[in-house]
Amino acid sequence: MKLKATVAYNGSGFHGFAPNNDVPTITGAIEDALAVIFGEPVTITGAGRTDKGVHARGQVISFDVPEMIRKNRVESSKLERSLNGLCGPGIVVRDIVRVPDDFHARFSAKWRRYRYQVLTSRQPDPLRAHGAWHVWEPLDLEAMRAAAQHLVGEHDFSSFCRRPKVDDDAHEKLMVRTVLSTEWVDAGDDLLEFWIQATAFCHQMVRSIVGTLVNVGAGDFAPDDIPAMIRAKNRKQAGDVAPPHGLTFWEVYYPPADAPQPS
Repeated sequence: MKLKATVAYNGSGFHGFAPNNDVPTITGAIEDALAVIFGEPVTITGAGRTDKGVHARGQVISFDVPEMIRKNRVESSKLERSLNGLCGPGIVVRDIVRVPDDFHARFSAKWRRYRYQVLTSRQPDPLRAHGAWHVWEPLDLEAMRAAAQHLVGEHDFSSFCRRPKVDDDAHEKLMVRTVLSTEWVDAGDDLLEFWIQATAFCHQMVRSIVGTLVNVGAGDFAPDDIPAMIRAKNRKQAGDVAPPHGLTFWEVYYPPADAPQPS
């Protein structure tokens, strides 16, 4: 029996999603809780790995129910309450459903969506400090929108990603991503939101894109500089890396074939 769960979390107190024995992580906290509930170790798979300090509203995990537990009916609502009792309030399971055995939280996903918040008020706001990057200088929103449109499509995003430790040929393939849409929204009250949807993302891709687009808004780059940055395939040619706390992993989409099954 395989289960799929949608998870939200405040990443401030965690060293990212991926497991790490030496520091608290999202995976570690959930797997520890599942081990308590099921009485044996459980390994989870996530739709995407978020960095230290990055939040999530719609992270998706999948995991196999231990064989001993499968013989009894697994009540999703009871499991949800148990997980939230052990993991909350920093981590909250929003729903749990049964899925086909071949479902995989990462490889079954067709696209992911992220949101980044930028606070443009003259002074910082302590009530929004954990979820928005405060940028005090004026930003040209239209320039940022124009620059973001150059990112849509299939590109090698080496200039916007942390380089993995692989050979050059493998690196070329690893950094190719398809961005489906980008949007800057004026959310009011001095808050700008950047939304980006792609089939997949590489390490620090969204934060590097946001940092570069904010550089455009501040006048450090022109919108039409973005295509040259992409062609350069060189991280040094792009702009700053935005801090992690403004980023939220918002949503993952799966095709109907992977729709929830009756538990």
